[in-house]
Amino acid sequence: MKREEKEQIVAGVSETVRKAHGMFFTDFTGLTVEQATELRREFHKAGVDYRVVKNTLIQKALEQVTGYDGVYGKLAGPTGVAFAFEDPVVPARIIQKFSEKHKRLSLKVCVLEHQVFEGSRLAELAKLPSRKEVMASILGSVQAPLAGVPTVINAVIRDIVSLVDEIGRKKAA
Repeated sequence: MKREEKEQIVAGVSETVRKAHGMFFTDFTGLTVEQATELRREFHKAGVDYRVVKNTLIQKALEQVTGYDGVYGKLAGPTGVAFAFEDPVVPARIIQKFSEKHKRLSLKVCVLEHQVFEGSRLAELAKLPSRKEVMASILGSVQAPLAGVPTVINAVIRDIVSLVDEIGRKKAA
């Protein structure tokens, strides 16, 4: 590979790193071509970019972005990187499910919102709520008090009507 090609790869990966909310560095040793294709297909369906790049080029790309020193020590052997752009937890779920099924894929290290996590924490990361679930929870928390407002207003109106009705009855009697 020529130097210019390497520079283009490093520039492309560093740009992807800047955009990504999550990066999952996997060891795909022992995967068959069919299994690798299946994994790529699962990532693609979920909107995750999965690439296999030389460790030295990945490290150079990470050095351009800075803040990823904790990853460098894990860049050994075959490395595939899953980049999550919208929901940083999706790749963890895919890797967890895939590794349970095939027993060949393992997580070396992952980075979520610039925090580095060891690969041994995959099960914990896969259980985290997705971005949509968190947003729905927040929205539900905000809407819950608002949903009670019409009930309170109706109760006040009902009480006022009852009071006026009672006063009307007393005056009539």
